[in-house]
Amino acid sequence: MNKRITSTWSKSGSVSESITETDDPKTGEVKKSKKRSKEGTCKVKRQKIKEDRSPPNSSLKSLGGMDDVVAQLMELIGLPILHPEIFLSTGVEPPRGVLLHGPPGCGKTSIANALAGELQVPFISISAPSVVSGMSGESEKKIRDLFDEARSLAPCLVFFDEIDAITPKRDGGAQREMERRIVAQLLTSMDELTMEKTNGKPVIIIGATNRPDSLDAALRRAGRFDREICLNVPNEVSRLHILKKMSDNLKIDGAIDFAKLAKLTPGFVGADLKALVTAAGTCAIKRIFQTYANIKSTPTTATDSSEDNMEIDETANGDESSLKNTANMIDPLPLSVVQQFIRNYPEPLSGEQLSLLSIKYEDFLKALPTIQPTAKREGFATVPDVTWANVGALQRVRLELNMAIVQPIKRPELYEKVGISAPGGVLLWGPPGCGKTLLAKAVANESRANFISIKGPELLNKYVGESERSIRQVFTRARASVPCVIFFDELDALVPRRDTSLSESSSRVVNTLLTELDGLNDRRGIFVIGATNRPDMIDPAMLRPGRLDKTLFIELPNTEEKLDIIKTLTKSHGTPLSSDVDFEEIIRNEKCNNFSGADLAALVRESSVLALKRKFFQSEEIQSVLDNDLDKEFEDLSVGVSGEEIIVTMSDFRSALRKIKPSVSDKDRLKYDRLNKKMGLTEEMKDAEEMKQ
Repeated sequence: MNKRITSTWSKSGSVSESITETDDPKTGEVKKSKKRSKEGTCKVKRQKIKEDRSPPNSSLKSLGGMDDVVAQLMELIGLPILHPEIFLSTGVEPPRGVLLHGPPGCGKTSIANALAGELQVPFISISAPSVVSGMSGESEKKIRDLFDEARSLAPCLVFFDEIDAITPKRDGGAQREMERRIVAQLLTSMDELTMEKTNGKPVIIIGATNRPDSLDAALRRAGRFDREICLNVPNEVSRLHILKKMSDNLKIDGAIDFAKLAKLTPGFVGADLKALVTAAGTCAIKRIFQTYANIKSTPTTATDSSEDNMEIDETANGDESSLKNTANMIDPLPLSVVQQFIRNYPEPLSGEQLSLLSIKYEDFLKALPTIQPTAKREGFATVPDVTWANVGALQRVRLELNMAIVQPIKRPELYEKVGISAPGGVLLWGPPGCGKTLLAKAVANESRANFISIKGPELLNKYVGESERSIRQVFTRARASVPCVIFFDELDALVPRRDTSLSESSSRVVNTLLTELDGLNDRRGIFVIGATNRPDMIDPAMLRPGRLDKTLFIELPNTEEKLDIIKTLTKSHGTPLSSDVDFEEIIRNEKCNNFSGADLAALVRESSVLALKRKFFQSEEIQSVLDNDLDKEFEDLSVGVSGEEIIVTMSDFRSALRKIKPSVSDKDRLKYDRLNKKMGLTEEMKDAEEMKQ
């Protein structure tokens, strides 16, 4: 046995292998060779496949809704690439890099590919994480080889997708020494892309990222990424152009209203609209499968085929409800439908049969609820689902908000005609539970604007500078989602009065928010709504013109407003009411004094709970459980309950009134009335009421 082991050692030791790696100076290809020496030499060479650097097939004509960005890129990149002699003769150095940033799915990668295809120059597309290697020095070598290849292919474009993955901030973002070396190597390589070193043929770098603030500051200075272009969330007009471009190659019904689809898709970026078009096509395919599967006989002649086609057209147009059920985007097609279709049509469909198949407007409407905007998943703004129908009473405040926010978004040209260009801000204040947050959501929905809701304390951070960064990030996201409504709830916690007792960190937060509201940054299309219970605690600088210049007092509802609110609540919630329910009697009850909208919502909810208890449990059994057998399980009490309809009765509301207490006391109400008079806001509300009348 020992002899066999030693013989194995001798055999394995007699074989020597060596792997060498060489670069071809002419082609730039990496060649690997493997040598094995045992009683002679055997060479096995493996050559790495050269990556295709040819121009992409796309062009700028395939893009829609990006005219401004395309114009900037053609000026910054197109002119130096196509006519470098102009820059050589004038001695002007062309841009070395352009940074594209914006929400995910807004078209950064698409526009880079389309630009290279339009210019017909070599295009080196690199996914930034692929540069990182586990071997020390290997990542830097990849970057050097990449830039050497770019110089050999000049003029060309180099595109770094997700560039933030390899260029974090070196002060604190780069945790490892390797990341610092990668950043330093990329900076050095970009500095070497001068016209002298590229023989007068420019090499321009395009970077794409969702997080421009995470990049190292040295990368964003002049001479590297000279220009930064922000790709915002497309507005309604841009979405219309994008939808039309995406539908050019689709077989669609000519009656599709793309303008209405653009209105129904606020907050959608290009990738979301592409997903919508794909989902609509899937709906159409499901409808086609279902329709043809219902045909019993396979057409064999041209006459039979035309008759079957007539039957298909009648089914498609006549039974819309069945189409909505069969073309559901969430549930897959039943297996029986697919099997029936295959049995009926074992051969490919004829051209005449396919000629009647198309994507209809109904397919887009069915697919729309299944698409969640990327911006919503990434923390950007979206449109809330609260409408004016969900808001009871508050007519005077609704009028003011309509003039301050809704109409400037819907009809900006009218405001510009009278010299009003900068958007204003609104402060909603009053007792808790009066509908301040609900109003803000309804305003955003009515104007079809994106909506960012911020709780004041959630922006505060114990680390120095983090609170200010959070505020800047909120406004950055809003600029990428215009028109946008930013709602600051509990604003007094974020911007308290600046005095000697205020800490330095709180003062910096107040200054940052004031700067964002009325500073150098453009706030066009961004509307700010603040809500608070203590307007006297807010820094006075927040309430001056140009910031939160309109202050609206949301007082407790009166009797008529309470009646409107409780009717709206029961209607919107679908509460089943008995015929004996008298809302006027409920509202006139003295227990409803000082009730806010939130208190009325709690009253409706508690009444519904009491109706459920009466439905599932007998009152005697409930009492026995509460008094005697506390260990008895409540599930046993619902055995044998019939499925009769649950109805909320007047007695349920009376019982609920004994449990619900108003959230505002008489003392608090007097305090708010005094504060309202002190701030001099009553006359403003009266003027609004007179304008309405």
